Amino acid sequence: MNSPTAGQAGPAGGREDPEPARSGWASWPGAPAAGTRICAGADLVEGATLGVAPGGFPLLLVRQQGRVRAYVNACPHQYLPLDYRGGRVLSADGTLLRCTSHGAGFSVDTGEGVEGHGIGSCLEPVPVEEVGSEIRIAGRR
Repeated sequence: MNSPTAGQAGPAGGREDPEPARSGWASWPGAPAAGTRICAGADLVEGATLGVAPGGFPLLLVRQQGRVRAYVNACPHQYLPLDYRGGRVLSADGTLLRCTSHGAGFSVDTGEGVEGHGIGSCLEPVPVEEVGSEIRIAGRR
């Protein structure tokens, strides 16, 4: 499951109106618009993750081999933030994002669930771009 269905809690924690399932991170309540500044590029170091919440919308960023990726910071297993219990989210070899609550493992490159409670699900990717010294939501403004 990639996004909450009607009546499930979304990343902001509130209940959605009873309506057909939503698809795509941009349709979630509070999703930031294209061009929204997420953080300074220097805040996200190589080989690390960074949890941020522009406008209250939870994102998890990771920088690997100079490339920045972002996912909605909500494990599809129970919609808890991947870093809910603190500690290291990125695996030692840099290939997996691991939920700190139940150990679900997701590919850094694709968000696909590859271990534990992550199997059969996927993190919701969010398009980002590094513009000058800032990381922003990608797309037209």
